[in-house]
Amino acid sequence: MAYLVLVRHGQSEWNALGLWTGQEDISLTEQGKAEARAAAEHLREITLHKAYASKLKRTQQTLEEIKSALEHTELETTHHESLNERHYGDYQAKNKWEIKDSIGDEEFTKLRRNWDHPVPNGETLRDVHGRVLPYYEETILNDLKEGKNVIVAAHGNSLRALMKHLEEIDDENVHELEIGTGEVVMYEIDEAGTTVSKQVLNQGGKA
Repeated sequence: MAYLVLVRHGQSEWNALGLWTGQEDISLTEQGKAEARAAAEHLREITLHKAYASKLKRTQQTLEEIKSALEHTELETTHHESLNERHYGDYQAKNKWEIKDSIGDEEFTKLRRNWDHPVPNGETLRDVHGRVLPYYEETILNDLKEGKNVIVAAHGNSLRALMKHLEEIDDENVHELEIGTGEVVMYEIDEAGTTVSKQVLNQGGKA
């Protein structure tokens, strides 16, 4: 058995402003760094063997805060673009609440949460799943099958895509899946790569 720890990055500067961040490379706020350190407190009883993060600095900063808080700065860490946030196309860098006002609540919810709802010149959650899952199965899962405990610091949508797979959630129900900033979710994975259990170790912030 091994533990797969998923943590969403702490609050970013654009989260605080209500801007659609997507693949823009934005840093954490001080609150975001504090959220990351708070996340670390839930991991003190777990021995971590490998770490993964996206290519975007907010996940890397989150992971570094966690490693520092745990005094585990030597933890082997890999950064990969497959774990990057969803690209929000024409909406990226725009104020999400202004977009909500312009397109209406129903369309806004579909845009943010549904499986395959199109974004102009951007990615759907299905597209994100199409790059996250192969990376998980070809790289991260091998560590887990070897009994290594792994932490993955990523984004709301790249983590939702992976959680959909781990929990075998239907396309129609994926809109119910959400993970807050700084939230930690832990899965137990057996030697065959099957999800055995899930624990939400803390409630994350809203973004």
